[in-house]
Amino acid sequence: MHEAKGVHQCQCRTCQSSHEHPNQLHHHQINLLLSRLDEQQRRWFVAIESQRLGRGGDTRMSEITGISVVTIRRGRAELDRDLQDRPTEQIRLSGGGRPPFEKTA
Repeated sequence: MHEAKGVHQCQCRTCQSSHEHPNQLHHHQINLLLSRLDEQQRRWFVAIESQRLGRGGDTRMSEITGISVVTIRRGRAELDRDLQDRPTEQIRLSGGGRPPFEKTA
């Protein structure tokens, strides 16, 4: 499996071992997909996968993707609210992100 630029390397024991395992390809493909999504899409996808895994899913998905457990929980909470408070035309809420940089003379 070749390493694509900007794709997170899974840190789970299975992927860190020298033995081939089917989960290695699955984890790589998860991280490859995440490298093409925006920040909220990553959060929601990982939250869904975490729920699918059940107990310990947040920690496991954090280990696989490098996304923090807090961010995964935030994604799950947003999904639980049917994404009602999330904008559809932009990635961040109004006023979100870094303030504009002003040049000083």
